[in-house]
Amino acid sequence: MTTSQTRFTRRRFLSTAVSTGAMLFAPQVVPSSALGRDGKSAPSERVVMGGIGIGNRGEYDLGIFLGQPCVQFVAASDVRAARRTAVKELVDSFYGNSDCATYRDMADLLARDDIEACLIATGERWHAEASIATARAGKDIFCETPCSMTIEESRRLADQIARHRRVFQAGTVRRNVANFSVAQELVRTGRLGQLRAVHANTSDPTTRAVWLAAQPEPSPNEVDWNLWLGPAPWRPYNEAYLRGRWRGYSDFHGGGLLEWGSHTVDLCQRANGADDTAPIQYEPDGTTVTAVYGNGVRLVLRDQGWLGLGSCSVRFEGDEGWVETGDSGRVATHPANLAAPREIGTVDQPDPTAHIVEFLECVRSRGEPAGNARVGSQSHIACQAASIAWQLGRTLRFNPATDEFLDDGEANGLRSRACRRTGTLARLLPGRARVPVLRVFGQLAPLQGCMCERKRPLTAADCQQPTKNTL
Repeated sequence: MTTSQTRFTRRRFLSTAVSTGAMLFAPQVVPSSALGRDGKSAPSERVVMGGIGIGNRGEYDLGIFLGQPCVQFVAASDVRAARRTAVKELVDSFYGNSDCATYRDMADLLARDDIEACLIATGERWHAEASIATARAGKDIFCETPCSMTIEESRRLADQIARHRRVFQAGTVRRNVANFSVAQELVRTGRLGQLRAVHANTSDPTTRAVWLAAQPEPSPNEVDWNLWLGPAPWRPYNEAYLRGRWRGYSDFHGGGLLEWGSHTVDLCQRANGADDTAPIQYEPDGTTVTAVYGNGVRLVLRDQGWLGLGSCSVRFEGDEGWVETGDSGRVATHPANLAAPREIGTVDQPDPTAHIVEFLECVRSRGEPAGNARVGSQSHIACQAASIAWQLGRTLRFNPATDEFLDDGEANGLRSRACRRTGTLARLLPGRARVPVLRVFGQLAPLQGCMCERKRPLTAADCQQPTKNTL
């Protein structure tokens, strides 16, 4: 470079300064959305989100997320083309553009660096694995309940969320609903006296290990049946599964003790100050399971004998009174003067808005929401232990510190189930070993206890890959 090329004359300097000043002081047109106006958050305050498996319940949640000024929803993943299209149309209609991306495989959505958080609303067979994969991808999670299907999944979910330091909110919305908060307050302030029993509204615990009749399988572009099954054992395609008929089948559904208990037992755990533990004994009687905590408080999971205050009711009993409430929003107490001092009103269903807003606030603050993975997994474990006692039809003793039943190998064998681990799941969870499965009468059944020996990793010899048990 020559001297003449680098020398600034006084005239050149003044000319440059004037032109630069004119550029700096010229009126600048900045979109109001970039400044956080028009009810929208500035880009630095936004939470960029994607959705995985958004069906009917997920769409309800999505509508609330879209209504929050801080949310920018950019992508949706679903194994069904019709659902991908429906969610894209909903999001694009809200924003007035066509920017929402769609993916058949959640792994492609999770590979995006711009997405900070995900709404997971698949069937429960996928909830734990999808949540863990999302955490490993460095994203925060709002996951519908039940969040896991087994004791092993529950513990692993909590461990992985903690390990990857993610914000996790289970869809236990009643932790942030007024009438349930009033009931909790009566316990916390001692107005019921010494707490003696907590009651959780559950539904039919029965599940079946059978298949629906096989139907011609659609193309993967229309319905990716292999991905829909996910970690569940393979079975033939039947369109009814896609319309909610997966409920009641043990490969896909944890039964009514878990489905409703993930909400109501969760509230009972909180009322008893037991968010970090679980009952130590479970005794089944018909469709009822009575459990006992280490502090002597009884937990009663039952589907009958309620006051008609709505689904997902809870009842807290002390030696000086009781309170019962449910999804109607109404609260009943004895004595009557325990009634809430503020008006609550009745509702058609609990409003999850406060629960979702709390999650979004924690995404930004890195705080811990009410339905975090630690407490959510613990209440799920209580439900799953109760379900095992019901399945076996006998009283079981349980150690919450180790997640093990005492002196009962058969019960311990039911703490986990077989999962398919190749293909997409291997990409999402590369460190996760496959679980061996056994073919029984042409179906796939878990080798009992194979995932409960957590101190010994599975070896290649343990993992014999059966026919059609791939993902």
